[in-house]
Amino acid sequence: MSCLYKQFYYKIYQRRPTSKALMQTPDIDPLLLDGIPSAELAAFIAWRERVNGANISDKTLLATDYLNHFNEIVMLIEMLPDMPDMLEDCRMWRPKTYQEHFRDSGFSDKELAIEAYNHVPSKFRQPFEESISMLNQVVSHTLDRVAADVDGGDTEKLGFDCRASVELIHRIIQVMNGIIHGAAHVMEQDEIDTYLSNA
Repeated sequence: MSCLYKQFYYKIYQRRPTSKALMQTPDIDPLLLDGIPSAELAAFIAWRERVNGANISDKTLLATDYLNHFNEIVMLIEMLPDMPDMLEDCRMWRPKTYQEHFRDSGFSDKELAIEAYNHVPSKFRQPFEESISMLNQVVSHTLDRVAADVDGGDTEKLGFDCRASVELIHRIIQVMNGIIHGAAHVMEQDEIDTYLSNA
């Protein structure tokens, strides 16, 4: 930690600096801090230092390892057109919150990731959790749809539905990856609703 950063770290707790002061501090991207409420800034800055060196983004305090939870179901859905009997394995997949995923994982910094999540600024946490909700909706709808395809023996429709679902899931995962690395936006809910409304 540089001398300037140490001085800044001290000032956070002693003087509660304004957002303007924080944005003028070395090693902090002003655009990253823009939109973070002042009540969240001090903890966020402190936790950025704590996750340094861990496989956790110091831009948001989020870890990409959580995306593996959704990559798992994507892989299973991709196998369905050639192996419809994999539907049972798909059905065994269950949604997990960010912290549930890390509690169950072998991630080396799992405890740090779990604790850091409590300090993710709302600027990033809200779109991240909205994206999780979207993914869970899409996966649930997909599994119902492909189950009907398998039961009906419609292999052509099964292939089409799996490809469409995987494409949408990948796009949401890409958005989540962007959030983890400092973006703060979500997919349009209208696009998700259109997919969910299609039979």
